[in-house]
Amino acid sequence: MEVTVDTVIRNASLADGQRGVDVAVAAGRITAIGPALPLRGAQEIDARGDLLSAPFVDAHFHMDATLSYGLPRVNASGTLLEGIALWAELKPQLTQQALIERALQYCDWAVARGLLVIRSHVDVCDDRLLAVEALLEVQRQVAPYLDLQLVAFPQDGVLRSTTALANLRRALDMGVEVVGGIPHFERTMADGATSVRLLCELAAERGLMVDMHCDESDDPLSRHIETLAYETQRLGLQGRVAGSHLTSMHSMDNYYVSKLLPLIREAGVAAIANPLINITLQGRHDSYPKRRGMTRVPELLAAGVEVAFGHDCVQDPWYSLGSGDMLEVAHMGLHVAQMTGQDAMRACYQAVTSTPARILGLRDYGVAVGNHADLVLLDAPDPVAAIRLRAARRLVMRRGKVIAEAPPAVSRLHLAGRPAQVDFRLQR
Repeated sequence: MEVTVDTVIRNASLADGQRGVDVAVAAGRITAIGPALPLRGAQEIDARGDLLSAPFVDAHFHMDATLSYGLPRVNASGTLLEGIALWAELKPQLTQQALIERALQYCDWAVARGLLVIRSHVDVCDDRLLAVEALLEVQRQVAPYLDLQLVAFPQDGVLRSTTALANLRRALDMGVEVVGGIPHFERTMADGATSVRLLCELAAERGLMVDMHCDESDDPLSRHIETLAYETQRLGLQGRVAGSHLTSMHSMDNYYVSKLLPLIREAGVAAIANPLINITLQGRHDSYPKRRGMTRVPELLAAGVEVAFGHDCVQDPWYSLGSGDMLEVAHMGLHVAQMTGQDAMRACYQAVTSTPARILGLRDYGVAVGNHADLVLLDAPDPVAAIRLRAARRLVMRRGKVIAEAPPAVSRLHLAGRPAQVDFRLQR
């Protein structure tokens, strides 16, 4: 007797290299994977050999600022510090409704691009905690189709801003799940180190994860990642801590880095690079040669450190571009880090899928039996081609339900024992 399930996706390629695979879905979960499954789906989807992937995961974003570009004015210099100053000018003008509307619009963009998990930092230095309230409401509204994880982020410095620590505690009490920080923006290096200790102790006390903006600087002496690794190990937070940006590592001398990398690995601290923004904002004091600014991704990976890529910004005071496309992020990361070997390119795909899923502590993620049927069908045969083409998302599935779809949009070369021909499919 033939078994019927909700959906069978036929003839898919998987990120691990398997081809000609069928994937069966029932009750929102993956129930079977294999070639020519003897099942019938109430819905049958022909993947045509295209890549069926777990959804994209953005490990680092600022949803409270997204789509606010030009408010209250444009960042004329394009620098990090002017962006921070602009955000301070904008905060008093923010309304909860405007924050919610912009965030929901961005979430629509994200879903259409197969981005179904976002970790967003939310500024807690406004005593009204307007942005916290707004993003908690957005988190509630988007829960059926997107996982939004929030980080309590003291943008002005948890010690530099007199009410930031109290506000951060309030934000955690309201339901924000991750402790954030920005030690390099404190008044002194000593204050930065103290902030790392205080925030890690708070996370340990509450059983929470930590994700700090850490050493987002060209200064090779900005070494708060060392303190973050130490406090992680001291407090038993291994596997729950991430250092975001880590751009000062690009400017550090090799001898110090040879000591630092094993410390990060031993502490189980993950690294989150933000290629689009790091390459845009760093090196601004250089003439030539000009530093790339992004952290040492290949070296971190070689040392056994988990490395994810984040989008960071989309049309906000720091970055005027962006579209919520994590393949664009992976594409930039690949180029900046010169990760052009086959394994390295696949690692860049993992940096926007499986690696951030582990860093964020996601459960039941991935194309495996028993996991959530959260899937993206890409108009490309494999992860490297997906990055190269910034492949169209043929369909996006959440808990077994198709929530977005689009026609194929790439040109294909058919090489099957005959002269190559180009099959153009145009989106309309």
